[in-house]
Amino acid sequence: MTSVDTVVEKEAAGTAPDGSGVERWTLERGGTRVRLLTYGGIVQSVEVPDRSGERADVVLGLASAAEYAACRGPFLGALIGRYANRIAGGTFTLDGVTYALPRNNGPNCLHGGAEGFDRRVWRAREAADGVRLSRVSPAGEEGFPGRLDVAVTYTLDEAGALGIAYDAVTDAPTPVSLTNHTYWNLNGAASGPAVGHHELRLAAARMTPVDGTGIPTGELVPVAGTRHDFSAARPLDGGHDHNFVLDGGAGGPAAELYAPASGRVLTITTTEPGIQLYTADSFEPSVPFVAGAGVALETQAFPDAPNRPGFPSAILRPGERYASRTTYAFGTR
Repeated sequence: MTSVDTVVEKEAAGTAPDGSGVERWTLERGGTRVRLLTYGGIVQSVEVPDRSGERADVVLGLASAAEYAACRGPFLGALIGRYANRIAGGTFTLDGVTYALPRNNGPNCLHGGAEGFDRRVWRAREAADGVRLSRVSPAGEEGFPGRLDVAVTYTLDEAGALGIAYDAVTDAPTPVSLTNHTYWNLNGAASGPAVGHHELRLAAARMTPVDGTGIPTGELVPVAGTRHDFSAARPLDGGHDHNFVLDGGAGGPAAELYAPASGRVLTITTTEPGIQLYTADSFEPSVPFVAGAGVALETQAFPDAPNRPGFPSAILRPGERYASRTTYAFGTR
């Protein structure tokens, strides 16, 4: 199948734990080849050329849907929802009603709960330049109020940039923050650690510091002079799992990741106000990658925003449309 100039192919890719069939969709254009699974909306692989023109997979991925289902912790390549990152105490109050969510990360709810969007099989159909995934998240799923009708469209443009467009509507007020949890290693997924072998620049002069369980304190603090300062490109070190406040706000440039050895460059732009830098300093034993093998750069609403009135609102209401856009552009130097 073809869609405009993007080659789009579909194949069977096994089954999910509930017995549902899983599809793998391949998109190819502009030197980029992307493979996606309908299980979890997972970005399974992204192949792009290095400065010599040699193409390699630059994301941490697994071979099958069954392997992803068995590997719960790191959310490798997954589509995250209903709410990316943490909600304190697994609870929030909205319009005077308190809602309880699964506490799947110590005392907190992480990435939508124990059975979030990353654990669901999505419907798929070809779209212009890519593939559109969709599902209905019923009211009460993982404790969240309101029915949420969600569509996520993955596309490749003529330059080979990967676009992810998230759209949703609801029939009752509900928190929504959707993201993708791909781990990037621009030297190649099998090359060893990314930490210490990449340079990172973030368009963020501030961050949201967290307590011992990863919940923001509510402050927006300057990064200048701290180990969190990536306002100018510098070597990527470990020990990061923080949300950064993007300077341009919605629509501003977010991040540039560079691997000197391969020459590959990843540039991320987004409509979201924040980006989570996670350097994966440890993986559970079932994950076949070394610590720091990839870096996640998750565009998002601020963590725990439903409990933080001083943060940009992440509440979607009936009659409104959630529309989030993130682009991953690839190049070399």
